[in-house]
Amino acid sequence: MRLRVFTEPQQGASYETLLRVAKAAEDLQFDAFFRSDHYLAMGDSDGLPGPTDAWTTLAGLARETSRIRLGTLMTAATFRLPGPLAVQVAQVDDMSGGRVELGLGTGWFEDEHTAYGIPFPAEKFGRLEEQLEVITGLWSTPPGEKFDYRGRYYTLKDSPALPKPAQPRVPVLIGGHGKVRTPALAARFADEFNIPFASVEDSERQFARVRAAAEKTGRDIVFSNALVVCVGKDDAETARRAAVIGRDVEELKENGLAGSPAEVVDKIGRYQEAGSSRIYLQFLDPHDLDHLQLVSEQVRPQLS
Repeated sequence: MRLRVFTEPQQGASYETLLRVAKAAEDLQFDAFFRSDHYLAMGDSDGLPGPTDAWTTLAGLARETSRIRLGTLMTAATFRLPGPLAVQVAQVDDMSGGRVELGLGTGWFEDEHTAYGIPFPAEKFGRLEEQLEVITGLWSTPPGEKFDYRGRYYTLKDSPALPKPAQPRVPVLIGGHGKVRTPALAARFADEFNIPFASVEDSERQFARVRAAAEKTGRDIVFSNALVVCVGKDDAETARRAAVIGRDVEELKENGLAGSPAEVVDKIGRYQEAGSSRIYLQFLDPHDLDHLQLVSEQVRPQLS
């Protein structure tokens, strides 16, 4: 089981704050640093000092870190055209020495589109499918050859399909709770399937759907979960951390990973039994680096 750090910068985090988290994640032997791709805070947060762009952030971190994987959960297909996104990700992969992973989803938060003048189309799943076709097609086109594509939403002609990523293949993450179209899409394109904020039982059912679809295409897919984390050395510390992020401890124990290190290890073990091999730990207070240290020292070593 690999543990990855997952942040939500739109809730309020500067680049310098994210850099401190990423460096701490690397020093504390976490497997990766991932961030959301949002432009508007959610809930009661004022989001100060304001949003940071996901791929601009990862480009900076690519030069400031040396080991951890870097990626998004999830980049919204509504935010960027697939050709420029393929260029961005390939460039950041090169800047990192081949440590980038691309999580790509439909985009769902209409308010942030309205707030920043981004079109929010009614049909999003078809666009996501075409983006995946374009991006993976550009990266897999042999050097010296051209890439052409004509879809309903995107058309490319005589593209040199450059630059290429440093990795032979940038891992692609697809996720979600959809029972039919999502597993089929993952079976075509995903190296990893992630289900966010789901119970052990729902995760097991969704993993089974994706696994069945992947067997038909011959793909070997990694399965993972994203869950909010709130760990304390004792009940008082857990309660303090829950209060900072505006959550209830018992609710977090039900819907996330909360409580003592032993409680969290036990629940992660249940996700592992369901098929998960990576957990994206959603640390909602990016200023609490002691939280990362506690998880690294008292949770991570207990997981096989």
